[in-house]
Amino acid sequence: MKIKMIFVYALLIFFAGLLMVPFLWMISSSLKLDRDVFTIPIQWLPSDPVWRNYIDIWTRIPLRTYVTNSIRLTMIVTGLQLLTSSFAAYAFSKMKFRGKDVLFLTYVATIAVPWQAYMVPQFIMFRMMGLVDTHMAMIILQAFTAFGVFLMKQFYDTIPDEILEAARIDGMTEYSIWRKIMLPLSKPALATLTIMTFVFVWNDFLGPRLYLTTQSLWTIPIGMRMFIGQHATEYGLIMAIATVSLVPILIVFLTLQKFFVQGIATSGLKG
Repeated sequence: MKIKMIFVYALLIFFAGLLMVPFLWMISSSLKLDRDVFTIPIQWLPSDPVWRNYIDIWTRIPLRTYVTNSIRLTMIVTGLQLLTSSFAAYAFSKMKFRGKDVLFLTYVATIAVPWQAYMVPQFIMFRMMGLVDTHMAMIILQAFTAFGVFLMKQFYDTIPDEILEAARIDGMTEYSIWRKIMLPLSKPALATLTIMTFVFVWNDFLGPRLYLTTQSLWTIPIGMRMFIGQHATEYGLIMAIATVSLVPILIVFLTLQKFFVQGIATSGLKG
């Protein structure tokens, strides 16, 4: 049994190491000149690190503006998704009303429809509303998520109804039950949804590229394109931006990781 466990852990460490290779290559490339990025064999530790890359990304483009825009959009959208998803999931899981199951299945079924299928008519609608080239367009587009509702509902289904019935007998309203009972008990699911939403919005390229035309409104993924020229691409600077943009994601994940696995595991127990 001990030998078997050692083999399993060794195998897991090996595959974890493979997953780390692209990130290590990204960090290594961020300290190289463009001509050295794709050299074979790969030089993992540059003999002459180009630390200047991490200075140039702040001076060559308005990276501070892009970072600020990304943080603002990501924080607002993540907060709204947590609010709308948990609120809707509570209604679908713990309240009774006509057509609940049909409405829930219809809403969840929209997950199967790719955004590219309705991207153009949606853009036309937002243009008619005068929201194109504004952050409000991105916020409205991503403030609601069927996946978030599904995730939160699956977790809420694991909470005994007897707890809610006792709270109702004590005179608590549905809003108070949601705020004082359901939210504190659903920290694992909330943490899971926070990480997934944060990563998606932070790395989103197509949405901001389609709706945001003014440079002062751009986010980090769009800003990276400024180092892609018609005849040359500055890969060292692109890798430096990618490394910097990875820091907020790591902070969020490391802060919430103790809830992440628990949220994934418990969200699929019922439903």
